Amino acid sequence: MRTKLDEQILFDEQLLEIDVGSAQRALKERAVPGLDGVVSIDLGGRGRKLKQKGQMRAASLKQMEERIEQISSIMDGKVHSLVTNEGKVFENVRIDKFKVTGKSESGGGVVVSYEIEYTQLKV
Repeated sequence: MRTKLDEQILFDEQLLEIDVGSAQRALKERAVPGLDGVVSIDLGGRGRKLKQKGQMRAASLKQMEERIEQISSIMDGKVHSLVTNEGKVFENVRIDKFKVTGKSESGGGVVVSYEIEYTQLKV
């Protein structure tokens, strides 16, 4: 099985890592005059962060640019589904950042290192 974003195979499996953060909750703490202590107001779950790092390969610079554009077009503020090569499913993920961290060209084509940050809105 290959890693997929919305049922599309966009990533190479070599050196692909997905780090899953812990779920977050928001809260407000308020002190009230005349009371000893604080009032803690639970504002509910706020999702969690996922970070993906890896490398993509393409036969030419043009093919790599098309692949990067395809991934960038999914950064639309909508939620998506990410399925890892192990079959782990992350529903309701929003792509917050896609960053190319390195690029090299050789006779075998183009290799790009990248990082993607997601927010999983509902855990």
